[in-house]
Amino acid sequence: MTPLPIRTMEQFKDVLYAFRLPGLLATALELDVFTHMGKRVWTPKVLARALEANDRAVEILLRNLHTVGLLFKQGAAYGVGPLGRTYLNRNSPDYQGAYLDLIVQQWQSWAQLKTVIRDPKPIENSDPASRRSFTWAMHQRSLKPAREVAAQLNLKNVTSLLDVGGGPGTYALEFLRKHPKLHAGIWDRADALDVAQQIAEPLRHGARLSCHAGDLFNDPVPGTFDVMWVSNVVHMFSPVENRTLFYKLRRAIPPGGRILIQDTFLMNRPGFNVLETNLFAITMLLYSRAGNTYSAQEVQRWLTICGFRQPRCLQLKKGTGDWDGVIIEATRR
Repeated sequence: MTPLPIRTMEQFKDVLYAFRLPGLLATALELDVFTHMGKRVWTPKVLARALEANDRAVEILLRNLHTVGLLFKQGAAYGVGPLGRTYLNRNSPDYQGAYLDLIVQQWQSWAQLKTVIRDPKPIENSDPASRRSFTWAMHQRSLKPAREVAAQLNLKNVTSLLDVGGGPGTYALEFLRKHPKLHAGIWDRADALDVAQQIAEPLRHGARLSCHAGDLFNDPVPGTFDVMWVSNVVHMFSPVENRTLFYKLRRAIPPGGRILIQDTFLMNRPGFNVLETNLFAITMLLYSRAGNTYSAQEVQRWLTICGFRQPRCLQLKKGTGDWDGVIIEATRR
């Protein structure tokens, strides 16, 4: 990607024209190229017949996928590399199809940005099937960072944790795997909990997971918990809604208990990738009624207002965890 900030017309054109590669990759996923190819080596003509596509078009597509390293070449034929055989192939146990579908869907939604900026009505995907698909996508997205967070977060002597808006419960399950004496709950909508239960059922530590269906604002917190884990929830709501939620959660934490918040925070420090956090605010503009991205200082101030003390930023090891690896911790007074 062109170095930022953009200062010349050439840099501007390079960034604007960068849509070509995402378009290529999204098309390959929509055609299910990597699944069709599998472990075989294909000539463009034979693959074109399998895809019911044009010979010339498939040859150009394969040539480009080879150029970016997703395919290897043997003479005039092409085969799929390690990434395409695993995460991009629906026949692989490592396939991340739900998350890939979500990315492609969002890529298409960005074409509506001008309309949303003029009239900010979120793009709705509220039917049960869409919510379940989104929940699976969040599970696939969270598998690696959840393991990294669980390995570094201090939950010693914690016996109960609530994964607030936890969707598939990916983080809760990793915390349970790491801490044999811990019991955890997920509080989210029923459609999300259907996915969480499917994931937890075959896991031995899944027996220590409880699911609580409800709305974060209209229903009571389902019990009292030593730790409230709030991951990728804050960005979905307005400042007023977040303060309302924090105050509600505080009343369900015993004195000395903690709230832990993971999100994409704006940080005032050298080297921080402000572009990624600001671009994610556009995603919230497209898909939420009042969501946004917020500074860590702002979130800490809300926690203080809502009766928490000593809010601080925990920094995970570089390159681990979600987003920039920052978790905000605060204790109930």
